Amino acid sequence: MKTQKNIFIAFILNLAFSVMEIVGGIFTGSIAIISDALHDLGDATSIGLSYFFEKKSKKKPNDVYTYGYTRFSVLGGVITTLILFMGSGIVIYNAMDRFVGPVTPDYNGMIIFACVGLIVNALAVYFTHGGGSINQKAVNLHMLEDLLGWLVVLIGAVVMRFTNWWFLDPILSVFVAVFILFNALKSLKEILDIFLLKIPKTVNMVALKEHLNKIDGVLDVHHLHVWTLDGMIGYATLHIVVEDYDDRIKNQVKTELKNHDILHATVEMEMAKEVCSEKECDIRVTKTCRGHCCHHH
Repeated sequence: MKTQKNIFIAFILNLAFSVMEIVGGIFTGSIAIISDALHDLGDATSIGLSYFFEKKSKKKPNDVYTYGYTRFSVLGGVITTLILFMGSGIVIYNAMDRFVGPVTPDYNGMIIFACVGLIVNALAVYFTHGGGSINQKAVNLHMLEDLLGWLVVLIGAVVMRFTNWWFLDPILSVFVAVFILFNALKSLKEILDIFLLKIPKTVNMVALKEHLNKIDGVLDVHHLHVWTLDGMIGYATLHIVVEDYDDRIKNQVKTELKNHDILHATVEMEMAKEVCSEKECDIRVTKTCRGHCCHHH
């Protein structure tokens, strides 16, 4: 609920500031400020969508979505990240255009709105910082982009106010856009890893297998699959070969999995001489299995 609330606060802050920019742009006659207001309005729309997806992700599992709606949060992260790509591309394009056709901006208006923009976006970054979900991380990156953008506007406006170095504005804008693109790429890779069922970053498969095989009564572990739905909670399915069916062994296995940040697990127990029901199982006798039938996958 905290993540959802923080995204909503960021949405309200961004929307309110966008409206204020539009009014300020009309009164000052600054096209630059109105253009930035439209950009921030797009940001607010993106954050609003993220809030919707984050809220949707809290719904409980049902007969249609048996895993629940957790992935909606990740989907929100995808949309926000793609908007970051588009926004950064537009900034770079406009900056290149400024080099071709220089424009002298309203420095005083830039300084005033940059100060207000810094305060608003600093609050938004604060409220969205430290969230565990992919969605909140993407929103935080979005807010960080705006914060850096306004910092660049302020620095550029102050320097240009006294030096008339018009070229400083597009140079700093490109620098910020490239920085955001780099971080957006990292965020997109993390999202793709989740959709491609890569193991969670907190899980070490070598150590996990080693610890599971050390449990008393466990002869072998195979068909071990680990994934995450949202980048936070780990899931696993596995087969364990045992000498005798004993619920205590299964409980120890689940406890060990929890020690490795895997909170949801399905464990299938098989007797030593039982043939694995899965076709992919490669069954053979080896010395390491103490004379029992071993399964390897």
